[in-house]
Amino acid sequence: MALIVQKFGGSSVRDRERLFNVARIVAGTHADGNDVVVVVSAQGDTTDELIAKADEITHDASKREMDMLMSAGEQISVALLSMALQELGCSAISLTGWQAGFLTDRAYTKARIKNLDTERIESELSRNRVVVVAGFQGINRYDDITTLGRGGSDTSAVAIAAALHADLCQIYTDVDGVYTADPRMVPSARKLPAITFDEMLELASLGAQVLNNRSVELAKKYSVNLEVRSSLTNVPGTIVKEVTDVEGMLIKGVTKDDKVAVLSIMEVPDQPGVSFKVFSLMAQNKINIGIILQSVGRDGSKDLLFTVPLEDAALAERILRENQARFGGKGIAVETDVAKVSIVGAGMQSHPGVASRMFETLYENNINIQMIATSEIKISVIIKKADADRAVAAVHAAFFS
Repeated sequence: MALIVQKFGGSSVRDRERLFNVARIVAGTHADGNDVVVVVSAQGDTTDELIAKADEITHDASKREMDMLMSAGEQISVALLSMALQELGCSAISLTGWQAGFLTDRAYTKARIKNLDTERIESELSRNRVVVVAGFQGINRYDDITTLGRGGSDTSAVAIAAALHADLCQIYTDVDGVYTADPRMVPSARKLPAITFDEMLELASLGAQVLNNRSVELAKKYSVNLEVRSSLTNVPGTIVKEVTDVEGMLIKGVTKDDKVAVLSIMEVPDQPGVSFKVFSLMAQNKINIGIILQSVGRDGSKDLLFTVPLEDAALAERILRENQARFGGKGIAVETDVAKVSIVGAGMQSHPGVASRMFETLYENNINIQMIATSEIKISVIIKKADADRAVAAVHAAFFS
């Protein structure tokens, strides 16, 4: 008998028909003699609808109250799925994130898991029940509800799998695996039978929406057996693991992230400590930094540019303007009409010319590059948002023709 953790996203449980489809998958896994823990997201667009309701009241809601509001979506899903399982004759119980033992830090809307007490989950499993857990949420030491950020249900599922030493963690989505590009944007995209943790982490961090990057970090750290598959078709998915056997693939994927902004600080003093002063402010406010570009110093000054998530752009700009006296500079600008297009693949470590081919493809399509960032297994460029879809299609064709 195996212990299996199954996670279902919002589109998989968006209505009655899909809820019962998920219930049949879960009940079948349980009927095969497995212990099953299910992690569920809010139905369909529920989270966006809840955010819209908050906007009807205020455009400056406290993050604590936003967490209280947004956590409601997952509670609806787990209750309904448990009812559907019971209707199929499968014993099931729903638990909120805090009932399931998730203790987080105080970073409302972006909380991180500090501890997971699995006593309640294990107690329910011992009674031969399917345990249905609300993803995306937990509680902090002040007994306040917290949420883990967008895609947090993936993180919840992998954390449970790691804590329980599960035999398998399956992430069910509306696509049947990890593709070389978004198949809705690039019809010629290919499904990957397997991908490494490092490659998947880069893809997730760079805009691929199949898996949350924090969930991949956890899976790699605790060696969780991870599979991405569809809740709508019963076909093999993509295995995410330490090493893959897929040879001859120079890159594994092309991604687009259009939820990014570029902040520019012009003519800061060309002296030690300026970058530290700027980025320590970002760190203190829990703003993640992407690409950083610093110009060559001339006449005692230089320009400093960096990318942040679009949702943090306004906060980052305000912090910089309020603290400009600390680091100097003659102007601060924010550009939101941009996108990040990236290629990822372990194969590029041993094959020269990958960057050249990507840049040549963008040149041939008259797409201008504003910023570039590289690592051993990725190349990212910042371009105009209007060019992003065309860039993804062209670059994918260049490497997967």
